[in-house]
Amino acid sequence: MRIDKFLKVSRIIKRRSVAKEIADQGRITVNGRVAKSSTDVSTGDELVIKFGNKTLTVKVHELLDTTKKDDAQRMYEIISEDYQQDFRER
Repeated sequence: MRIDKFLKVSRIIKRRSVAKEIADQGRITVNGRVAKSSTDVSTGDELVIKFGNKTLTVKVHELLDTTKKDDAQRMYEIISEDYQQDFRER
């Protein structure tokens, strides 16, 4: 399954177009390698997704073509969720 579709179906990212954009910017790695939006994901892969101030590390458990809200949580396990703090004066 393509990484952009996996991120949408698993509800990690809400829209596939946003997932594609993030992947094409080089902000997603699969098993330590920078991924494009067309990169295939399989069970057991470790994804690192860099959002604006958050880095999310996820392990893929299942690949499903469509899911309901409750089933989406079974597709992955969150390994770590790191936040980068902004120390600018307010």
